[in-house]
Amino acid sequence: MFDKSESLFPVKKNSLFLAHCAISPLQQQAKEAAQGFLEAMAAGGISGLPPYYNLLPQFHKKGGKLLQTDPKNISFVHNTAEAMCLLANGYPFQAGDEVVSYIHEFPSNHYPWRLQEKRGVKLVLLGDCDPLGSLGDVDAPRGWSMEELESRVTSRTRIIALSHVQFASGYAADLRALGTFCRERSIDLIIDGAQSLGCLPLYPEEYHVGAVAASGWKWLMGPFGAGILYTSPALRGKVELTMVGPYCMQQGLDYLDHRWNPYKDGRKFEYSTLAWEHVAALNGVLDSTFLRYSMEDIRDEVFRLQDLFLEHLDQKLFRVLLYPKEHRSGILTLLSRGNSEELVERVGKQGLVLTARSDYIRIAPHFYLSDNDMKGAAELLNREAGSR
Repeated sequence: MFDKSESLFPVKKNSLFLAHCAISPLQQQAKEAAQGFLEAMAAGGISGLPPYYNLLPQFHKKGGKLLQTDPKNISFVHNTAEAMCLLANGYPFQAGDEVVSYIHEFPSNHYPWRLQEKRGVKLVLLGDCDPLGSLGDVDAPRGWSMEELESRVTSRTRIIALSHVQFASGYAADLRALGTFCRERSIDLIIDGAQSLGCLPLYPEEYHVGAVAASGWKWLMGPFGAGILYTSPALRGKVELTMVGPYCMQQGLDYLDHRWNPYKDGRKFEYSTLAWEHVAALNGVLDSTFLRYSMEDIRDEVFRLQDLFLEHLDQKLFRVLLYPKEHRSGILTLLSRGNSEELVERVGKQGLVLTARSDYIRIAPHFYLSDNDMKGAAELLNREAGSR
């Protein structure tokens, strides 16, 4: 069913890459699309641009298909932090309002909300809930619970800002339950989708999510420095502009028309010149991969590959952090009896690319890997861990 060829995923020629939770290798169509734009720029500057003037409308359309929403709700951003800052800094907070988040969030979904403390906003942080997952005795990030979240929400809670998938542990939020909870209380739910978009289904309208921000160089296998932002019309209408430039105004190229006339759709947040080669690259990988296969099929293949890896892993040498089905993600985390970073470095010298965070070894395979890849990865880890 899946095209797993080296021609589409050239990284397979020189390494076994199981680190899609970090910086992924660029998929071939993404590379070729970016190169095409850059060649046109090199050959003619502005005279070479007309064939590319539809890049951004195409991106809005393709992003809308991926997230199952209207293209008007999609914005191109450079990274998750930029998107979160646009939302946090423009949100109509009043002194005493509260934002609920998690103590181990990735910085891109922490500092923008922490910055709001200058406006009198209280940042309420959920802790790890024992026993969550199969390693409740381990002093390392695991995840948060709906029970604690419900207990920390008050009448002053305006936003819940959480990652769909936690970067260190791989804990996935149950977005359907979380979104329903927020909708019933008129709380805006803002999701960091960096560790899920491209691996797990993420449909904000179905889950009652107000905004999703995600980087494009992890599970989407796009360029480093490109991302996507979804905003619902209701949330977008609340958020004031804090970054402005010519291209968020409806008069567009008429640069001498200085009327304050910003777009009401997702273009509201595309305030100035974008990295067009990055837009082209994301369009390329969306076309060739993530709009070619369903996200449900991609998720199921990733989980199947993880299960195969676990079948061949010597679990006398490793402890595995496992979650119930509704909290499972593309990141599988292990604890080694030795130093995790040293083990990751040793297998890396043999061509197996992994990452370590908070004492965990993160196993993050994508759908294009083979059964033999997963068996080989487990066997290499077994040998190296057993030799210590």
